[in-house]
Amino acid sequence: MTFLSGAGVRCARAVVAAGVCAGLLGVLLTGCSADGSSNSAEPEGSSTSAADNAPPSPATTEPTVVPTDSPTVETATPSPVPSTADTVPSEPTGAAALWGKQYSGTAQVTVDVYDYCSADGSRRFADTKTYSMNATLDLARPRTGGGETETNPFSLLLAVGQPSEAGAVSFWSSAVSTGSSQDLAGNPRDPNLLLTYWELAWDDGELSGRLTDPHTEQAVALNLLNWPSLLVPCRSDLGELPGGYPHAVAEGTTLDGEVEGGSANLAAQGSTGDGQLEFRFEFAGAST
Repeated sequence: MTFLSGAGVRCARAVVAAGVCAGLLGVLLTGCSADGSSNSAEPEGSSTSAADNAPPSPATTEPTVVPTDSPTVETATPSPVPSTADTVPSEPTGAAALWGKQYSGTAQVTVDVYDYCSADGSRRFADTKTYSMNATLDLARPRTGGGETETNPFSLLLAVGQPSEAGAVSFWSSAVSTGSSQDLAGNPRDPNLLLTYWELAWDDGELSGRLTDPHTEQAVALNLLNWPSLLVPCRSDLGELPGGYPHAVAEGTTLDGEVEGGSANLAAQGSTGDGQLEFRFEFAGAST
């Protein structure tokens, strides 16, 4: 057996270390092929091309950017266009503004009485009386009946006193009467018949009117003056009929004055068809 000195041992260690290094170097170099190509290249059968290794091209579609804090966009709000349904109807003007008006007040009535009790039977003056009565005036839309409409600016009803009182007066500008539904030949017709008594004119508060047809022939006289009648003509000592008696107001009776939205002041003058009574009155009323 051969023993190495200290120097030999150091030399042996150096040889062993060199061998180890040489072995490691061999392992590292085994990756190289015989033709000098590197084993670090892509393995055979790989589809990776140079185009795949090229840097990515920019996207053709713009990316969607979602803002974290979207700004508030103020838009102008169009003003609403008023519809015809929202349009406020205009107030009626002229005489139409008086339709539906009612006036209450008082009337001073004077009645002159005539009779035919003279020796020769001629008409003579017999008495006169004066009354103060409550009165009302109603104005309405012109009446319609039988396909016709009243031509007056409004329908008028003036009532002075109660119908049963002596001196009471009623004025109707028109009325609708019910007649036969057939004419004389048997043909059908509207049974409603419009009767117009007065011709009225109204202009800027001024009213004028004239009774043109009392309709006594149709037995529909509504313009009346109530007055008591004697039990026996020319015998006042024998008393009067109770409750009075309605006398038809005659054609030509007039009505004039002022009628406005808040008040009415009218004066009337006329007579009865039988010639026994003449009357006049003044009415003052306020709108209610």
